[in-house]
Amino acid sequence: MPAPAEDARRHAPAALRNQDAILAVLRRHLPQAGLVLEIASGSGEHAMHFAAALPGLVFQPSDPEAGARASIDAWARRAGLPNLRPALALDVRETPWPVARAEAVFCANMIHIAPWAATPALMAGAGSCLGPGGVLALYGPFRRGTHTAPSNAAFDADLRRRNPAWGVRELEAVTAEAVAQGFLPPLIEEMPANNLTLLFRRSHMA
Repeated sequence: MPAPAEDARRHAPAALRNQDAILAVLRRHLPQAGLVLEIASGSGEHAMHFAAALPGLVFQPSDPEAGARASIDAWARRAGLPNLRPALALDVRETPWPVARAEAVFCANMIHIAPWAATPALMAGAGSCLGPGGVLALYGPFRRGTHTAPSNAAFDADLRRRNPAWGVRELEAVTAEAVAQGFLPPLIEEMPANNLTLLFRRSHMA
């Protein structure tokens, strides 16, 4: 017999720890209505939590990995939320993206566990699907010239041992890629555990 669909659900302890802090930021900065495209949704727990808390918004999760998409959809079936769509296959480096227009793009904990090329690709893709005033929200650890805490320095070293193409990214370099794609410099929200949320708004002049 096939395994129950619920068996596909993955659990990300970090998502459970940070979801309420991120939600508080999203409440302040996302529009009241429209489509939110989530990049690299992972287990799907963030998408489910945010969709339940923000019923005026439609959440479109995505992930390049099939197992992650199965987890996202299993969580979505369990939640039964009308504003949570099935997961899309989306790799930021592959164009065009399967979503042509969104009011906001959200991405948590992706750019430091991907090659640097994923960061300019993320900015270009978000820039192409967001209209003037649209918001790109990035959550995770960032360097601000130096690491913001010893724990982030240790995390960065561990990432680079696992894959030399990975690593905690420099805030100025990330901002430069966003500005090149028509975003304004970010509003920076300090988050628990030495993380940041960067809120890039699409320029009306882009």
